[in-house]
Amino acid sequence: MFCNQCEQTFRNSACVNSPGVCGKNEDVQSLQELLIFGLKGMAAYAHHARRLGQSDEAVSAFIEEALFATMTNVNFDEDTLLTYCLECGEKNLRVMQMLDEGHIATFGAPRPTPLREGTQAGPGILVTGHDLLDLWQLLEQVKGTDIKVYTHGEMMPAHMYSKFQEHPNLAGHYGGAWQDQKKEFAAFPGPIVGTTNCVLIPPDSYRDRLFTTNAVAVPAGQHITDGDFSAVIAAARACPPCEERLGAEQPVGFHRQVILEQAGPILEAIKAGKISHFFVIGGCDGAEKGRNYFTDYAAATPEDSFILTLGCGKYRIRDHVYGEHLGLPRLLDMGQCNDAYGAIMVAVALAEALDCTVNDLPLTLVISWFEQKAVAVLLTLLYLGVKGINLGPQPPAFITPNIFARLQAAYDLRLTNGDPLEDLKLALAA
Repeated sequence: MFCNQCEQTFRNSACVNSPGVCGKNEDVQSLQELLIFGLKGMAAYAHHARRLGQSDEAVSAFIEEALFATMTNVNFDEDTLLTYCLECGEKNLRVMQMLDEGHIATFGAPRPTPLREGTQAGPGILVTGHDLLDLWQLLEQVKGTDIKVYTHGEMMPAHMYSKFQEHPNLAGHYGGAWQDQKKEFAAFPGPIVGTTNCVLIPPDSYRDRLFTTNAVAVPAGQHITDGDFSAVIAAARACPPCEERLGAEQPVGFHRQVILEQAGPILEAIKAGKISHFFVIGGCDGAEKGRNYFTDYAAATPEDSFILTLGCGKYRIRDHVYGEHLGLPRLLDMGQCNDAYGAIMVAVALAEALDCTVNDLPLTLVISWFEQKAVAVLLTLLYLGVKGINLGPQPPAFITPNIFARLQAAYDLRLTNGDPLEDLKLALAA
């Protein structure tokens, strides 16, 4: 245990033994951290939703109460803290629903579209992060000019909404996941706008071309707080133009509404044995060299199965050619990490139609906890009673063995074993 949240600590620095001075043990500390990380992730989604006019007083009240429960000398009871963690999952489901509704109401109906990657000739601006409202405001401010705007990272799902598809200045997508941004941003000649988490401290190669918005900031960076992107536009004019370097074209935009429109044929195919399995692969192999668990797992899935993916985890698996099945791409990109709500709704709809539970579906979730937003989504899945989740390849460092054992006993939570092909074989056998 390491706890330094109050002054009355061991040698006035931090409690490193369990129990600490206040009496809190390492398992209570573990649940408090699980709750705090889940709240941080949920707060990020709630912030995005609020900017789109979506809020819920019950969510805000819960955040206050749950944070209160993590203070020193407030709660020493594991069962109560675990209940708070599951309620965080419940409230996060509501927050993701609000964000989903806000995106559709603001940016139009989602629909699949072929997405061209790379750059076109002319001045360009690159936008990374998750906040689609920032992207829209920038697009409206360059409308009628020759400046082209490109998405990066988890901005890619913007292309599935009708208003973005119709905007003349949205030119395509550039680059991959957050871990490659230092190389990719250095190669992009124009200004870059970072709207949410996933921004790295910039090197000198593009430091003077990086702008950030709202809560996002870097040392000595150029920070925009009022939605006025005139400085970014001026930088696009001053910087060298992009060259025409067009890459592959891939389909994106398989939002929950799009998939549920195909529910009838999908159900018939399941009943006829034409679909062997669904895999939700939201894990991220990240920047660690040699960490290819999720990549290898996805590549080995059977040809009569579908892969639902979302978030930055898609960038390690989307370069593989999966082909089509039943007239649909086998790899269905559902959107951002918050679009886990859509994957949940698809699973719930299929279970209801087949008169079974989500746990009875030919469905396997293969995810990594990675950071705070992913923790919030994991708590949502546990709140819904989803069992048999494959989590890895590393266990969360803040979860003690005792707490992890409790989660395993209640939810059959499984750690990946390092061998994706063996884990895949077990999933198909189950």
